Amino acid sequence: MTTDVLQIELRKAERSRIQEVDFNHLPFGKHFSDHMFVADFIDGQWQNQMIVPFDNFTLSPALSSLHYGQSIFEGMKAFKSESGEVMMFRPYKNFERMNESAKRMCMATLPEEVFMGGLEALLRVDADWVPTAPDSSLYIRPYMFATDTYLGVAPSKTYRFCIFTCPVGAYYSNPPKLKVETEYIRSAPGGVGYAKCAGNYAGSMYPTLLAQQQGYDQLIWTDAREHKYIEESGTMNIMFMIDGKLVTPATSDSILQGVTRDSILQIARSWGITVEERLVSIEEVISGIESGRLTEAFGAGTAVGSSPYSLIGYNGKDHMLPEFAPEESFAVRVRNYLADLRTGKVDDTFGWMHTV
Repeated sequence: MTTDVLQIELRKAERSRIQEVDFNHLPFGKHFSDHMFVADFIDGQWQNQMIVPFDNFTLSPALSSLHYGQSIFEGMKAFKSESGEVMMFRPYKNFERMNESAKRMCMATLPEEVFMGGLEALLRVDADWVPTAPDSSLYIRPYMFATDTYLGVAPSKTYRFCIFTCPVGAYYSNPPKLKVETEYIRSAPGGVGYAKCAGNYAGSMYPTLLAQQQGYDQLIWTDAREHKYIEESGTMNIMFMIDGKLVTPATSDSILQGVTRDSILQIARSWGITVEERLVSIEEVISGIESGRLTEAFGAGTAVGSSPYSLIGYNGKDHMLPEFAPEESFAVRVRNYLADLRTGKVDDTFGWMHTV
C-alpha cells in the first residue's frame, strides 16, 4: 500500500517485537522499533521512499562512505502527550541542521517532504513504540550516507537516507564527572565541527576513553589553537550559571548549534534570566567555582535534555560543583519544564511542538 500524497510504500513487519521490550527499564539505544524509513538519491532526485521492517542493509565492500566518511545524522525525540498524541520537539530545526551538515560534507540535501514526510509516516506506523514513563521518549535517528561503489576520492553521486527509532530512558543515572581536555581536540576553525558528521564522533572516542580510565565520564573540549576556551562537553553543548547569568560559548564553525541549547537559551530569556553567548575561558570557570560565583555547570543535548555536572577536573585537580535541591537548580528546572512542554502539561507558548 502507499500513502496518497507522499507515495511512500509501506511494507509492514509480519510480527511486532514490542512485547520483547521492558518499557520500565529502557537502556539508551538498545531496542529498535519495528520499522524504518528509507529513500535513495539516484540520478539527481530522491526516490524509492519506503517504510519497511527494521533490518540489515546489504552493502558493497567498495561503498564510498565506508572509505571516505560521507555520513551525517541527526538526533531527535518524540513524546506522547497526556491525551495520547505523538508529538515531536522542534523537528524543523533538525531538518535545517541536517541540510547544513549535508552541504558541508558535499552530500545531497533533503527536501522537506522527504525528511518530514518520512518522519511523520514512520511515527504513525510505530506510534505504539512511543513510551509514556517519566524520563522516557522515542529517540529518532535520521541519517544519510554515500552509496557510490567507487574508490576515487570524490563526492558520491548517490546516497541513502534512513530514519529508525528506539524507545529510551534517561541517559545518565548520576551527574557526570568531566575532565578538561587540553591535548586532543574535537574540531578546529575551518573544519566540520558544526556539522553532525560521523567522523566528529569517531575522533572523540580515544581521548574520552583515556579520561574514563582516569575516573571521569566525559570531556570538556577546548579550542584547537590555545586550549584556553571551552567549546563543548562530550557530545553536548555546555552551559554555566555565573553570577546569576546563564553563560555559554558562542557557536562557531567548530561548535554544533544544538537544538536543545537554543531552546534553553530562549526559555532562560523568557524567565528574565540574563543570557551571555561569548568566549568562556577555563580559568574563568575554575576561578568561578573556587570563588562561588559559578554555581552550576551542565550539558545540553537531545539525549540528556539538561544534565548537571558533579565536578570538573583540570590540571590534575578536581573541582566540585555545588549540590542544589531540585527547585533551586536552573538545569533541573529547565529540564522539568522541557519535559512538561513535550508532554503537553504546559502551554506551548514557543510553538515548538509538532503533532504527528
